[in-house]
Amino acid sequence: MGILEKIAEIEKEIARTQKNKATEYHLGLLKAKLAKYRAQLLEPSKSAAGKGEGFDVMKSGDARVALIGFPSVGKSTFLSLMTSTASEAASYEFTTLTCIPGVIEYKGANIQLLDLPGIIEGAAQGKGRGRQVIAVARTSDVVIMMLDATKGEVQRALLEKELESVGIRLNKVKPNIYFKPKKGGGISFNSMVTLTQCSEKLVQLILHEYSILFHGDSWWLHFSAKRFGAPAVKVPCSVYNKVDQISMEEVDRLARKPHSVVISCGMKLNLDYLLEMLWEYLALTCIYTKKRGQRPDFSDAIIVRKGASVEHVCHRIHRTLASQFKYALVWGTSTKYSPQRVGLSHLMEHEDVIQVVKK
Repeated sequence: MGILEKIAEIEKEIARTQKNKATEYHLGLLKAKLAKYRAQLLEPSKSAAGKGEGFDVMKSGDARVALIGFPSVGKSTFLSLMTSTASEAASYEFTTLTCIPGVIEYKGANIQLLDLPGIIEGAAQGKGRGRQVIAVARTSDVVIMMLDATKGEVQRALLEKELESVGIRLNKVKPNIYFKPKKGGGISFNSMVTLTQCSEKLVQLILHEYSILFHGDSWWLHFSAKRFGAPAVKVPCSVYNKVDQISMEEVDRLARKPHSVVISCGMKLNLDYLLEMLWEYLALTCIYTKKRGQRPDFSDAIIVRKGASVEHVCHRIHRTLASQFKYALVWGTSTKYSPQRVGLSHLMEHEDVIQVVKK
């Protein structure tokens, strides 16, 4: 029996099993097996190693954004409009057959944009190039689900189902789980909070094959395709393209949906607003540097994540700067007055200016 058949059998058994306290142990074990088989689906075939053209591209820039969607929704046109990369676009389906990267230059940041081939229903089970597309989506910081505004809501539901089935949790808080592989026998279980949806026995049954430490009020719904307790939590932005072909009432309805942006690649409508939303989803921050006795350098910003400290900025400037750090002077909204003398733990904000003084 192949992996797909095993997955189908487990899904059928889960569907016909009543969910109650008496069956929660059995369902937990089924979820564990299901996660392992789905992980095997996403792993590249060893026999095919070294053959054909590579699919994934090297991660570069300050952040990575993946375009995922069904064929002929406008992904290639969007890439060509937002970057200097030309991606082939045509009126027929499956124009793009591999991963095509581009770079968006916005607010001093270089955002890598990936145009992925269109997927079909059942991509998570390996149909089409679904395994490769979803595997690349897992490596991105934000997933843009490109949808055709003329085809209703069915596309969004199908895409979310495919991503959820391989452990990409959409708009959910990452579970507070700490795990540590053990070299030899047995499982240690430490609970830091009161558990309401699982017990030590259930956790030991599920983790028998993994030999890891586990804590938190979390349970087997947090399985990922790679390992238990570490789902790829992504913030998706649903982009409805071709809004110039629908009524204004429908455009207004789609625009009011959560995490949704309406655009038209054909008429170049609302692309600037999409970039602003993408910047918020990526939570990037621009920090400018200043040398003693000179004006700040506003031509070359350091890009860090929101909530980054002075220590993070030092590491971005040079890997040895933090060890030689004495203090820093900061100008901007993160300070009570400018300049303010701060230490390594000071949290930076967007467009702050920093001058680092070494020992």
